[in-house]
Amino acid sequence: MPRWLKLSLKIFAALVILIVLAFTGVALYVNANKKELLVSITKELNKNLNGSMTVEVMEPTFLKGFPGVSVKLKNVEMRDSLWNKHHHSFLTAKDFDISVNTLALLKGTIEIRRISITDAEVYLFTDSNGYSNTSIFRKNPDKKEKTTEESSSPAEIRRFDLNNVRFILDNRKGNKLFLFAVQDFNGKIDYPSDGWHADIRLKTLVRSLAFNTKRGSFIKDKLLEGTMEAVYDGEKETIELKPNILNIGDDPFMLSARFDIGKAPVEFSINVGAEKIMWRNASALLAPNITSRLNMFNLDKPIAVNARIAGNMGAGGDPSILVTAAVRSSQLTNPGGTVDDCSFDGIFTNNFINGKGLTDENSAIKLFNFKGKYAEMPFTIDTAFIHNLDKPVATGTFKSKFEVAKLNNVLGDDLLKFSKGAADLELHYRADIVDLKLTKPMITGVVNVKNADVSYVPRGLNFKNTSISLNFTKEDLLIRDIHLQSGKSIVYMSGSVKNFLNLYYNAPEKSILKWEIRSPQLYLGEFIGFLGARKQAKVRQSKSSKSSNFARQLNTMLDKGRVELSMRVDQLNYNKFKGTNATAEISLSDAGIDLKNVSLKNGGGFVKLNGQISQIAASNHFKFSTVISNVDVKNFFYSFDNFGLKGLSYKNLRGSFFTKANISGNISNQGKVVPGSMNGKIVFDLKKGALLNYDAIKNVGKFAFPFRDLDNITFSNLNGDLDIRGQKIIINPMLINSSVLNMNIEGVYAMNKGTNILLDVPLRNPKKDEDITSKKEIRERRMKGIVVHIQAVDGDDGKIKFKLIRNRNKDKKEEDAS
Repeated sequence: MPRWLKLSLKIFAALVILIVLAFTGVALYVNANKKELLVSITKELNKNLNGSMTVEVMEPTFLKGFPGVSVKLKNVEMRDSLWNKHHHSFLTAKDFDISVNTLALLKGTIEIRRISITDAEVYLFTDSNGYSNTSIFRKNPDKKEKTTEESSSPAEIRRFDLNNVRFILDNRKGNKLFLFAVQDFNGKIDYPSDGWHADIRLKTLVRSLAFNTKRGSFIKDKLLEGTMEAVYDGEKETIELKPNILNIGDDPFMLSARFDIGKAPVEFSINVGAEKIMWRNASALLAPNITSRLNMFNLDKPIAVNARIAGNMGAGGDPSILVTAAVRSSQLTNPGGTVDDCSFDGIFTNNFINGKGLTDENSAIKLFNFKGKYAEMPFTIDTAFIHNLDKPVATGTFKSKFEVAKLNNVLGDDLLKFSKGAADLELHYRADIVDLKLTKPMITGVVNVKNADVSYVPRGLNFKNTSISLNFTKEDLLIRDIHLQSGKSIVYMSGSVKNFLNLYYNAPEKSILKWEIRSPQLYLGEFIGFLGARKQAKVRQSKSSKSSNFARQLNTMLDKGRVELSMRVDQLNYNKFKGTNATAEISLSDAGIDLKNVSLKNGGGFVKLNGQISQIAASNHFKFSTVISNVDVKNFFYSFDNFGLKGLSYKNLRGSFFTKANISGNISNQGKVVPGSMNGKIVFDLKKGALLNYDAIKNVGKFAFPFRDLDNITFSNLNGDLDIRGQKIIINPMLINSSVLNMNIEGVYAMNKGTNILLDVPLRNPKKDEDITSKKEIRERRMKGIVVHIQAVDGDDGKIKFKLIRNRNKDKKEEDAS
């Protein structure tokens, strides 16, 4: 072995022995003087305390702090000077390990190198008046003050280790309660020129983090784990937690904080953020009252969120809260339905207007660039704004362009069914929020629909190439530029609903929709669905109560509301009837249809009508008052299928027809008059009339009047009045003067059975009186000569049969004489 190596080993062995002897000596010294050392350590620890720290037992633990000297303090308790009033010890610890510097100890001074606390409780208490047991710690003396006692300098703790320690901050004045069950809290501290710098490792269960105990706790029962870097600036008297990642529960967060401990009360600001966190995980970190509301929503993809919480420990209300969030391409479920492909940026603040307080009333939520798809309909909201969370009000601008067929997903197929077309809308809304749902939004803006095919299912009406523009004003709904096409009908409409939104939400059955309607051609048969009672639409039970409520409200408005139409139609068609220049005022309601001032041209004349149609299940009761002037009788009878008369048709008639009629009856949902339902009175006048090729007259006349023109029987003026009673028409006594014969007629014409018409027909030829100008003489000569008495009755074959009878007036006279 070389000489230098032997010498080195001897020197090393000597040093080891010297250190062991020194450490053993120190250990013996500590063991021999532990009572005096306990007093010294307690005195050292009490230097900066405004209260007392007591230690029940001190035991040396030599090897644990080698090469320093360590002692274990048992049953340590720290009390402030007013403990007897509030009974909350600042610190109680079963085991309190202290490691001191050996060399400093040999010099007669105490330098604490490490503190370990196990099975302890740290309780920071502030009463309702603002007094805190943290006053146990005295403030550092002014730097300019000098002290003559070297030992009076505060002890510097280099390392610390807390295990199974409960940390409680109970601020009764500020209504704050923080409770941490610390499993592991350790680190090392360096002391730069002014202050300290600590690297900390933390693992703690948060039992309570209530910034306002009236609101509940944040991150309750969540495990907080990670590393932190804390810096104390003695000059500014601030503690900063540098940005670092901490796990809260299963999610990593970037956390930083600042505490101004030099201010009274202590001010704080905390910043926390997560790049990716699920909505429900984020909501679970908040106070229960907030969590329960936020859980009414959900997002299926992670969101990015950042929050800043600032305040002071003495404030009794909420701290200042500012939250920002970013959502991208997620599915949003909410009480109003589901929004797919949802993206937006959001901000929440409870200090919307500085100086108005940190309250719900001064809170606001802003959502920027909100995009999504509702029921497959894409929409955007540039800025959605919710303010005053005490009585929240939402405002914003809603924009959307979509195929109108997608409205079927909201309305169902039993009210309005769309098959094609496009919608473009921009609506500004303002709405109260109740239970996190928009309630009765007030809307302004425009909705445009173009080239749509739509069916109004309750009435069985179908429209093609429909266009419409809805303009929601502050109070009214204005409807413009409507183009409807149903079959061959073309309709242009504009309308309005006064006080629309108020009635829609509160009394839809009281709404009145006023229409101005113009049509170049209208086929009433295509709108026959309005005759029947409206079918009840079955509102689809959607997952979205909001959409089903919308459909239900709309259904009620269409079903129970009133519609008033002012119409102008160039050409009106109904079955065989054709009219021109038609005008009308029509009122549609749940009770039926009112027709006022109906006027049109037909057959060279005019038709005017007023009436009502009462809608019932199987048929519809109508009541009409009609005036017809100078209408071509042939065309008129053709238009109405001869009014159900048998034998006599429009082909047998000629002349200008005038009438006044008051008729009631029933009409089917298909627009057919129900047989036997009509009642009323008709007063008519046929001018320059003719009866052409009427077989019933010709069959009788060819024997009685073989040389007269029975193919063309003319009437200069034929008038009379008829009473309609169900299946029967009562012909009141009527004088008929024609070119072939004169007659008196009265009786009953039955649509089914029961025809009994009496005719008195003088056989003299009326042409013999053509040269007589005196009307009186003509009346006197009218019934001269032989008079044939004929009775018209139903035959066995269903046709009317004529038979000769005795003079009923003569029979009556004989009966009276007898």
